[in-house]
Amino acid sequence: MNPTILNRKAKFDYFLLEKLEAGISLLGHEVKSIREGKVNLKDSFVRIVGAEAFLLNCHISPYSNIQGHVLVDPTRTRKLLLKKNEILSMQVKTRGKGIAIIPTQMYFKRGKVKVEIALGQGKKAHDKRESIKRRIHDKETKQAISRHSKRAR
Repeated sequence: MNPTILNRKAKFDYFLLEKLEAGISLLGHEVKSIREGKVNLKDSFVRIVGAEAFLLNCHISPYSNIQGHVLVDPTRTRKLLLKKNEILSMQVKTRGKGIAIIPTQMYFKRGKVKVEIALGQGKKAHDKRESIKRRIHDKETKQAISRHSKRAR
């Protein structure tokens, strides 16, 4: 089973506007660590430099069964594989508008590691409180429905 690593904090901190799938340049032992699910996308972000996109601050833990020592920084900068027009489009949309590019999930597709990135506009504190209220309300509604259906049996 290949895991899907989610960035749950992204939906809480940002309004996600537009999503895009990107490949990522990795080392062999990093792919094995991703298969084990040892990835943290929580504080990561995408930066566009020139005509290239890079994933910064993504923590991929060292592979557990590796022989010898690997001197690679777990939070090293990794290049995202996107078409030039996709990079330019995202660069134009983020320029001076308070919009960031955030990775929302990492998964395997036909044996390759893919990263779903999204344009995100930061939420204010009152928006975050509204998200919490909505989540609590949905949870209570589901519980009430399940209690009602159990009594009906």
